Amino acid sequence: MTSPSDNNEGPVTRLMRERLEAAFSPETLVIEDDSNKHAGHAGHPRRSESHFTVTLVSQAFENESRISRERMVQKALSDLLPDRIHALRLKLDTPLRQE
Repeated sequence: MTSPSDNNEGPVTRLMRERLEAAFSPETLVIEDDSNKHAGHAGHPRRSESHFTVTLVSQAFENESRISRERMVQKALSDLLPDRIHALRLKLDTPLRQE
């Protein structure tokens, strides 16, 4: 089950959610906007919604390596990288391996 969309989600978060739900039919999808933790560091864009942590549990990751899973997610979000998403931390798992 995906987590419910937060009405306070910004436009980048909503785009990410749409693409990840369409690509992976996740059992769990949590997108955390970590941008405020990075304000002021070199290379940080002034706009909000640039740094994210994504937790995604999907059957689509079965028999895929960690690197392969990351590439799958990057492909799904490719139109947002690197212009809209500056940093992306990924926690990817299958339903059976979820801890």
